Amino acid sequence: MSGGAGEGARRVGRPRADQLRPDSGRPPREELLYAAAELFTVQGYAATTTRAVAERAGMRQATMYHYFGGKEELLAELLESTVSPSLVLARRLLTQEDRPAAERLWELCRSDVLLLCGGPYNLGALYLLPEVGGSRFAPFRLMRLELKDAYRTLLDGTDVGAELSGDRAGLALRNDLVFGLIEGVMLIHRADPARPVAAFAQATADAALRVAGVRRPASPWPASP
Repeated sequence: MSGGAGEGARRVGRPRADQLRPDSGRPPREELLYAAAELFTVQGYAATTTRAVAERAGMRQATMYHYFGGKEELLAELLESTVSPSLVLARRLLTQEDRPAAERLWELCRSDVLLLCGGPYNLGALYLLPEVGGSRFAPFRLMRLELKDAYRTLLDGTDVGAELSGDRAGLALRNDLVFGLIEGVMLIHRADPARPVAAFAQATADAALRVAGVRRPASPWPASP
């Protein structure tokens, strides 16, 4: 949103529209994450029971507890899956000091949007749940904070960082605007889910740099696969 608690978290892809079954080919743990992603975002976290998750995954509730301790554990892994791949990329980009910081920031923005909008459900909306303030979600909050700090470090390396040298508050504000735009794309994407995600991600990355005031070359940067 890594080498931290969430690095092993897997991104949840598209569940089947009909009742999920144990013979779908997915491991039971992953099947439960698919089911939880659907139910938490469609009918709501508070309204979803562990029994409902287990039944949607095609297993008994008792079996579910072999893999997850409850709803909080399911939610925590889903949340971490929305940040972990971007954090891995951010750490790598921070080491690539031979590349312009603006180009690396653009790549991080684009990749983050692809992650947030690439699945069928709005997992980003789960960030707003009051439960996320609890101690069980501290690893997720730390991962998200590290990702946001990586954005700030890359922004600091651009021409904007040079212009705002000594103005930490000004740089923090611009970073808040960029990070807020990236995390808020789910609302825009939800309004038109048929919009091609790759083009949407590239346009959002362009917009993020403009919001920050970062100057970039006239020719577009190549989009990484």
